[in-house]
Amino acid sequence: MALEMKVPSPGESITEVEIAQWLVEDGDYVEKDQAIAEVDSDKATLELPAEASGIITLKAEEGDAVEVGEVVCLIDTEASKPDGGDDAKEKKDDASDGGDEKDVDKQREEKDQKGDSEKAEPKQEDSKETYATGSPSPAAKKILDEKGIDAKDVKGSGKDGRITKEDAVQAKASMGSPGKGKRGEEKKKMSMLRRKVAKRLVSAKNDTAMLTTFNEVDMSPIFTLRKKYKEEFKEKHGVSLGFMSFFTLAVVRALDMYPDVNSMIDGDHQITYDYKDVSIAVSGPKGLMVPVIRNAENLSFRGVEDEVKRLALRARDGKITVDEMTGGTFTITNGGVFGSMLSTPIINPPQSAILGMHNIVERPVAIDGHVEIRPIMYVALSYDHRIIDGKESVGFLVAIKEAIENPEELLMDNDIKRALEL
Repeated sequence: MALEMKVPSPGESITEVEIAQWLVEDGDYVEKDQAIAEVDSDKATLELPAEASGIITLKAEEGDAVEVGEVVCLIDTEASKPDGGDDAKEKKDDASDGGDEKDVDKQREEKDQKGDSEKAEPKQEDSKETYATGSPSPAAKKILDEKGIDAKDVKGSGKDGRITKEDAVQAKASMGSPGKGKRGEEKKKMSMLRRKVAKRLVSAKNDTAMLTTFNEVDMSPIFTLRKKYKEEFKEKHGVSLGFMSFFTLAVVRALDMYPDVNSMIDGDHQITYDYKDVSIAVSGPKGLMVPVIRNAENLSFRGVEDEVKRLALRARDGKITVDEMTGGTFTITNGGVFGSMLSTPIINPPQSAILGMHNIVERPVAIDGHVEIRPIMYVALSYDHRIIDGKESVGFLVAIKEAIENPEELLMDNDIKRALEL
């Protein structure tokens, strides 16, 4: 009996997917629930598991766009599992181990004779070679290759016109004649996810009045808290006390103070949310993904760190779902993990603002009339100026700065142990 496997719906509003990669070959025997393909939607890359065990017949090629509900392969459920596998391999290994000893001795003898003959012959480097006119010595050839110069363009000064090392050192590429080098190119189709991301980014630039404001944050208080409590926090909760929990809770506080930042445009209307679904940009095997921390306003430091770790692992392992990346009201992106000093992050539509974190660098700053070295992070807020005014955007970023520079009072209610659940 041939079972028709159809493309399941990855989520609402998705009507088409693309076969990114077949993980099996036509005619393979597959087990039930085995991942047989990776499919791209415009929101995520998902694995397609086999619905039954049997011999598979592929009905679509890699790169094909197929509609939800379309048959992509057949599985012959009546086919038996082919013989072989580990048992056959073990028998093969045993046979090779117990082979004829005479053959082994013969091979060893031939190898020894070959080694003796090689030793008897003088090495090429030790012999005096006769070079043809215009041919470079080994050292000269290496230098010419590095310079990208053809030997025929160099006049040799050595015996019989041989190109010497000195000739190669002094040789220059002729003007107007480019040296040798790789000039290959590769053309491949972008995945459906990458194409969708590209369209969304262009849309965000074209359809919003995007503007970016900047500030700097002294990370010393966070450093001090983490140094003192991170080991105890990790031992009790099983997750690290990172920067993301501080910034997420600082964002929640700032969104309460400036609700326009937690809103979006719908035609001629502005929708403002009383919950904070914070999207966090993470790097996955298929590119940038933006899973959502739901109701971040209800989470503690431990709750945020747990959720960040869970979502990051699912994104890294390619198990993130469309639902987990849909519906955020505000986004945080951290280019600092890649070494970025400063950037203007692009709004994640239909949201109206995004916070960009960057790397932390020790910089000289003026403190009470004295110059001190402090760990400083530049932060950026890109926002849609159609519904967020300059006053709100600057005030929002200042509120982030205040919370990070005074976390004990503004994020922990002057009770560190209780806030960290220690």
